[in-house]
Amino acid sequence: MVVKLYAKPSISAGGGVVALVLAEKRIPFEYIVLDYAGKEQKGTAHLKRNPFGQVPVVDDNGFVIYETRAICRYLVEKYPDHGPSLLPGPSLEERAIFEQAASVEVTTFFPAVTKLGWEMLGKPKRGLEVDEAALANMLEDFAAKMDVYEQILRKQEYIAGNDITLVDLFHLISMPAFSIEGTANIMGDERRPNVIRWWKAVTARPEWVNLRQHGIKSII
Repeated sequence: MVVKLYAKPSISAGGGVVALVLAEKRIPFEYIVLDYAGKEQKGTAHLKRNPFGQVPVVDDNGFVIYETRAICRYLVEKYPDHGPSLLPGPSLEERAIFEQAASVEVTTFFPAVTKLGWEMLGKPKRGLEVDEAALANMLEDFAAKMDVYEQILRKQEYIAGNDITLVDLFHLISMPAFSIEGTANIMGDERRPNVIRWWKAVTARPEWVNLRQHGIKSII
């Protein structure tokens, strides 16, 4: 049986990054789109897969797991011989740096980008007034975080070292809306050349480019 990926009909909400990891690792999978408009994610069948009624969810021959980052970690460890490793090296130090970077992404980068996304994209789309003062503070805070990223990336190619890992790909979870809407290039400040270099390397991955152009497709 192939892996089943339950997700939204877009590359947002983490489903795109799970599909990216599946593609990078060359793992066959079936893409099952849930009808969000019809609240299928809150139906009995899906609540058995994820009691929180959210996506993405992966069913690997009866083993069901939800939460984007947990899914991705499971996949790369379950299928180590498929595609690039996307994991840190074997030493304690390499694993510690990986976990440090993973923690920064989920506790620092992701919340900041989520707030920016709501203020810059979510509110205008819903006809709500943008809080310009709050937005200015958010952008200033995000810039400070990116200054630290610049320091890190001045010394190495990727966030957790010189090889690409899941941590780099996790940064894509919250970013598709910005690129799709074309509202702001929040990663392209020329004062941070190493952030630009890193971000171009991550977003230029052929599998990600294909997802952006064609959406998620089953790979059977």
